[in-house]
Amino acid sequence: MHTPEALSKHYIPYNAKFLGSTEVEQPKGTEVVRDAVRKLKFARHIKKSEGQKIPKVELQISIYGVKILEPKTKEVQHNCQLHRISFCADDKTDKRIFTFICKDSESNKHLCYVFDSEKCAEEITLTIGQAFDLAYRKFLESGGKDVETRKQIAGLQKRIQDLETENMELKNKVQDLENRLRITQVSTSPAGSVMPKSPSTDIFDMIPFSPVSHQSPISTRNGTQPPPVPSRSAEIKRDLFGAEPFDPFNCGAGDFPPDIQSKLDEMQEGFKMGLTLEGTVFCLDPLDSRC
Repeated sequence: MHTPEALSKHYIPYNAKFLGSTEVEQPKGTEVVRDAVRKLKFARHIKKSEGQKIPKVELQISIYGVKILEPKTKEVQHNCQLHRISFCADDKTDKRIFTFICKDSESNKHLCYVFDSEKCAEEITLTIGQAFDLAYRKFLESGGKDVETRKQIAGLQKRIQDLETENMELKNKVQDLENRLRITQVSTSPAGSVMPKSPSTDIFDMIPFSPVSHQSPISTRNGTQPPPVPSRSAEIKRDLFGAEPFDPFNCGAGDFPPDIQSKLDEMQEGFKMGLTLEGTVFCLDPLDSRC
């Protein structure tokens, strides 16, 4: 329906009326969304009888998710990431209604969002499915399929760090024992009969092992200094929605801190679940029996 460039570099806008959202017990299912639509329609009917109008919203659909905005002020009301959307459908009995289920990022509850669009309900549903398919492809191409490998590498790095810390503690204990032994020898031997050992060797006349690798110093006018630690660029790049700097489609093959790694893990699990769209699951894994 839309070009990949339109969904990856920009977004597809739609206008609709927002009936609201409600918590559901399951991430998928026709009966689940049917009950949610019935519940929200009833609530809106009561509000309409009280003189309240159904609020209009603007939907912005891209590979980064489905954004729900106030049409005039462009204030973001909801930002639903695609890997959190598990079910999307338009109502065949009411051509104006379409809905999707999304897992809330804070409460981890499944919420069903229901909208009213006079002409575009089916098109919006298909656009969300296309965006999901494209987002999953880009996630895999950018290195998302290596998330598990990077997680194992991060675990090994943590283990190495723990071993280095343990080794340093043992080294300090050995040094403490050497000092105690040296003091004991001096206090129990005749004056002048014991030559103090060089601080550069241990009790076995060996040079103590240091796990810390030495780096070549850099000469300056004021003496020598260790090489500076490279720092990240202070420039913060934001996505087309002005969201946080992390871009899941530009993750490459590097190692990530725990917070980024957890986001990648979550995205991987969400995409693996797939998006059920009018009875079709959007996913790319040929081994998945649902495809």
